[in-house]
Amino acid sequence: MNANSVELEIGGMTCASCANRIEKTLNKLDGVTATVNYATEKAKVELPDGFDPATLIAQVEDIGYSAVLPAPPVAEAPSEGAGAPTEPADPELSSLRTRLLVSTVLAVPVIAMAMIPALQFTSWQWASLALAAPVIVWGAWPFHRAAWLNLRHGAATMDTLISMGTLAAFGWSLYALFFGTAGMPGMRHEFSFALQAGDGSSNIYLEVGAGVTVFILAGRYFEKRSKRRAGAALRALLELGAKDVAVLRPAAGSGTPGSGTEEVRIPIAQLAVGDEFVVRPGEKIATDGVVVAGTSAVDASMLTGESVPVEVGAGDAVAGATVNAGGRLVVRATRIGSDTQLAQMARLVEDAQTGKAEVQRLADRISGVFVPIVIAIAVVALGAWLGVGFPATAAFTAAVAVLVIACPCALGLATPTALLVGTGRGAQLGILIKGPEVLESTRKVDTIVLDKTGTVTSGRMEVTDVIAEEGTDPPELLRLAGAVESASEHPIAQAVARAAAAAPVPERGAQPRGEGSVVESFQNIPGRGVQGVVDGRAVLVGREALLADWAQHLSPRVAAAKAEAEAGGKTVIAVGWDGSARGVVVIADTVKPTSAEAVAALKRLGLTPILLTGDNEAVARRIAAEVGIDEVIAEVLPEGKVDVVARLQGEGRVVAMVGDGVNDAPALATADLGMAMGTGTDVAIEASDITLVRGDLRTAADAIRLSRRTLGTIKTNLFWAFAYNVAAVPIAALGLLNPMLAGAAMAFSSVFVVGNSLRLRRFR
Repeated sequence: MNANSVELEIGGMTCASCANRIEKTLNKLDGVTATVNYATEKAKVELPDGFDPATLIAQVEDIGYSAVLPAPPVAEAPSEGAGAPTEPADPELSSLRTRLLVSTVLAVPVIAMAMIPALQFTSWQWASLALAAPVIVWGAWPFHRAAWLNLRHGAATMDTLISMGTLAAFGWSLYALFFGTAGMPGMRHEFSFALQAGDGSSNIYLEVGAGVTVFILAGRYFEKRSKRRAGAALRALLELGAKDVAVLRPAAGSGTPGSGTEEVRIPIAQLAVGDEFVVRPGEKIATDGVVVAGTSAVDASMLTGESVPVEVGAGDAVAGATVNAGGRLVVRATRIGSDTQLAQMARLVEDAQTGKAEVQRLADRISGVFVPIVIAIAVVALGAWLGVGFPATAAFTAAVAVLVIACPCALGLATPTALLVGTGRGAQLGILIKGPEVLESTRKVDTIVLDKTGTVTSGRMEVTDVIAEEGTDPPELLRLAGAVESASEHPIAQAVARAAAAAPVPERGAQPRGEGSVVESFQNIPGRGVQGVVDGRAVLVGREALLADWAQHLSPRVAAAKAEAEAGGKTVIAVGWDGSARGVVVIADTVKPTSAEAVAALKRLGLTPILLTGDNEAVARRIAAEVGIDEVIAEVLPEGKVDVVARLQGEGRVVAMVGDGVNDAPALATADLGMAMGTGTDVAIEASDITLVRGDLRTAADAIRLSRRTLGTIKTNLFWAFAYNVAAVPIAALGLLNPMLAGAAMAFSSVFVVGNSLRLRRFR
């Protein structure tokens, strides 16, 4: 973010129209360009020179919302010895949870007494008032406040409808209790479904106000809780880096490691550019730097997507948070803090999340039309009844009945119940869907971008072939190579050792690693391979050049097979002993058994699959051909992946992205639909919209099908929820709606919505 940009954390938004209102307000200021994101609850604002950010906060607060400048990032100044940063508390979420719990406890007996005549003891209506009043006034306060804000700006949303309906029900109940006959001892809600006119002074609607409040609060709470996770990807990214580092300092006396130096472990925040630090095998590299001494293999797959570890030596650049998979390294720090590749990747994820267009909630769009119509009908009914000479009491009864029946009880259940059942069924199938916004994207997706490593492939190097020279037994070749490689920490060496351990040995059955194949005189030859003595044989394993140094040369047949494997993007190591080259072992990142079936299923859904990887072109083409993907984009860095997704979106495509690594997180956040393999990193999972728990690509197709089905169910629920209201409004306007019929209609619409949602449990 440049020097003239600020980011505000916004509070108090209840729907996408709130975000639009704040955005318009800020953009009216001279020289200010603002983008407000409802999902992340943040505003990104470009300011002219000398502009005071306090002015922005004042403008936001003036229209009824809260705004604060964010606290400094945790990664910039962690406390000494501190562990992972804890997630900051969310007062809005806590407030919603408290309102929901208290309102539920109070509303349940109110609804029960209104619907079950057997529970209607003497003066039960006054007990209902005592229980319902806090729910309708205090529990529903967020809706009343939002409705007032909307009214001030000439807008109508779901909040307007909720506030209007609950207050109308409460207000009329107070009138009936204090000025009508509803407050008389012995009053009952009778079971009468006949349409009959009345003055309404004996009817109370407290269960309507309390019930609707609880249903809507529940929906808002679960929505808010899922939105709370929007910033978790950034926190997870910051946690990936090393927490402390062993730097080399001039020794006080005689230094131990190095000449005149000693290792001092310090918090990462105290590391400075130019400091030299030690990275042992298995440790994370603390920050971006240049290798000063040592050679090793570095696993940089989280940053580059390259499945094969990168060999590094003196003078080579390394990136922070990558893993040293081989020998001891001494690294000089060149970039620290917010300048590192990891920090830049965090900014990519944040920018992608902030820039993602938020789908306007369907209920709000419908409410924007429905609310004014309902108010107009209520006003017309009031005027008509008064105009034809009916008493004012009867006229107001009809008008209030219109507002009460329009209160969206089923509407409050439409989305949460479908989401609850759909996401629950998804969890059983290994699919975690984060929120309602996700579903809209699945309907429109036409292109699916698949990361290679860990998504289409297993992400782990495996031996795929052993090619032996004439007269050499392939299992024996693998056994001796595995015995020597078992002493090495290099990931490729470990792949050979695993294969040797799992392979049966002739005449000896299954041979556990190390049994009968102990390596002696082991020596690592940096950048070339390893050598050692196994069963009295001097074995060489590594590059072909290593064998050539000992006058051991592959035959033309094996050399040709080696060249063919390497042309296909595979890694090949040569093996020799007793003065002769004995053959080669082929290692590659293998395709998951279900990937080809998954690609076919995605194509049947009308999606165009694209393989996107940081790996080299040859490897990518081989994998794509194996699973049936025609379009390949290879050798792409993380920021390049974001650019590819953005370019596809620029071509008019709606893009889904499936990935599993840190390097995929920015692209997952940028895509219209991000799907992370549950076997991948926490960062990828947090940046995605859908998590595929099993790590099986076939669940990507299932996820899209389930999401589309769930979205369809929500839309059906919304249609019928409004249809019941619309059908009942004319009856209410004619003054023919008694409380029992209103309650029954509302209950029936709710039962229909819940039943329709439960059909999702049968999804296969």
